[in-house]
Amino acid sequence: MATTIQVTDLNQGYGKTTVLSDINLTVTAGEILALIGPSGAGKTTLVSTIMGMLRPKSGTVRVLDTAVPNRALLAKIGYMAQTDALYTTLTARENLHFFGTMMGVPRAQQDQQMAHAAAVVNLDHDLDKAVADYSGGMKRRLSLAIALLADPPLLILDEPTVGIDPELRQQIWQELHRLADAGKTILLTTHVMEDAEEADELMMIRGGVAIAQGTPAKLLAEYQVPTIEDVFLKAGRVQDAHTRND
Repeated sequence: MATTIQVTDLNQGYGKTTVLSDINLTVTAGEILALIGPSGAGKTTLVSTIMGMLRPKSGTVRVLDTAVPNRALLAKIGYMAQTDALYTTLTARENLHFFGTMMGVPRAQQDQQMAHAAAVVNLDHDLDKAVADYSGGMKRRLSLAIALLADPPLLILDEPTVGIDPELRQQIWQELHRLADAGKTILLTTHVMEDAEEADELMMIRGGVAIAQGTPAKLLAEYQVPTIEDVFLKAGRVQDAHTRND
C-alpha cells in the first residue's frame, strides 16, 4: 500500500525546549494509527507538525508524498481538533454547510455528504438546533462530522471519543474501520485504551519520546502483559531505567 505519512528523524520544540525527540513513523493507506500518551506527551505537537501547522525543527515530514508545510495539502486532510472550533450561534446544519464550502465540497454534494456524516455521529435529528444548545458530547460529534464531510484521503482526529457515550463510540469505530477498509488513512490521538485496541498500529509517546511502536498484538507479545495499558506502563518503566543508566 502507498505511504500516506512518513516522519523521519523528527525533532520538534520551541527555543531551547524539546517537545519531540527522534520520532520515526510510517502510516500507509488503509491503516489506522493511534498515538497514545498522557496530556503534554507531545501528541498534539506531532499532529500539528504532520499537518504543517509547525515547521519541523529538524528531520522531515511527508504527507501524501508532499513535504510539509504545504497549504494545498490541507484540502486533503479531514481534521478534528481537540477543542471544538464551531460557530455556536449557527445551527449544526449551517456549520456543516459553512465548513463544507470552506473545504471545497460542491454545493450539489453537500446535502448528501452531510446526511451521511450526521448519521455516523447520530446527529441527523439535531441538525437544525443551534450549536449553543448542544452538549459537550454533541459538539464533539459535530466536529467529527465536519472532518468526514469532504471525504478526504487522510483523517486526523485529536481525542475524537472524549465525552462520547460507549454505544456511540462503538458506532464511530465501525465507521472508522469502514473508511480504512475503503483505503482512507486515519491518524488519531487518544489516552483511552479501548480506542488504542481498535487501531492497526500504535505509537506510545511519553515525554516527547516514542517508547513503544507496533500492532497491539505485537506489543502485547513483546512486553508479555495482558493489556495495552500494561504495555504503556511497562514501556515507561523501561524508558525510565534507560534514562537512569545513561
